Amino acid sequence: MHRSGAVMAWNVFKFCTALRGLGSIMILFVLGVVGVTYYAVVLTNYGPALYDGGLDSLSALVVLILFHALLVMLLWSYFSVVFTDPGGVPPNWRPMIDEERGETDPLNGPEFSVMPAEPFHPKIRFCRKCNQLKPSRCHHCSVCGRCVLKMDHHCVWVVNCVGALNYKYFLLFLFYTLLETVLVSISLLRQFIAFFSDGEIPGTPSTLATTFLAFVLNLAFALSVLGFLIMHMSLVAANTTTIEAYEKKTTPKWRYDLGKKKNFQQVFGVDRRYWFIPAYSDEDLRRMPELQGLDYPSKPELAQEL
Repeated sequence: MHRSGAVMAWNVFKFCTALRGLGSIMILFVLGVVGVTYYAVVLTNYGPALYDGGLDSLSALVVLILFHALLVMLLWSYFSVVFTDPGGVPPNWRPMIDEERGETDPLNGPEFSVMPAEPFHPKIRFCRKCNQLKPSRCHHCSVCGRCVLKMDHHCVWVVNCVGALNYKYFLLFLFYTLLETVLVSISLLRQFIAFFSDGEIPGTPSTLATTFLAFVLNLAFALSVLGFLIMHMSLVAANTTTIEAYEKKTTPKWRYDLGKKKNFQQVFGVDRRYWFIPAYSDEDLRRMPELQGLDYPSKPELAQEL
């Protein structure tokens, strides 16, 4: 039994190494899906419909405006996740006294352990792979090869870890991807149904194939992203991450759960003008240290118990 677990761990790390090799391939795949969709919606169907006149032109204009607006937000959010560092442990970082006393995180995976050197602060976390102290809610990513602040997961679609500094951007990417794919699916539904009718369908074989492929891809992404977004919004509401939800599934109380409003603000900020764009206001960054990923407020009664 022990040997089987060792083999599984070895395979996992081999898989993590393979993920590094994907690199820009996933980015190119995402851009390829965007390109196919753009060709089907704008160049093949609704762009030419602008010249038909009447209600068709008006509906085409509405679709194109919504499509381009959502596409801009989708790509802005996507590349914000790709190019934003999720947050790493600062060099020579040391926890504050009350952090040390309050930290009772039971996540004792093979990549880290509790430092036994200080008897008054027995719960300081230490990463054996990075050979450094770990802040609260920080975990080691085997794909990136480093510790990531408030790590949620390593996402192959963005070729990056999703952590404290880019989690909001990741959620916005999911949100705008859902809206865009739903819009495209609805917009191309009539053309998709026409494939199964007996009448003649206007267009060349290449444009028809592109339209069919764009509809299938966008419908598949809409359904999968919907479930993924619902899951992550439930995590935001509870102020937890994918890793924490898995590791702490037997914990009845979660010290960082401050209520849905405050939990939401710890990810999206207080300034409502910035909730739907991949950025934070200077004021939020200045007065909310949790946005930096190193310090998180907790329930006073639970902190005292711990």
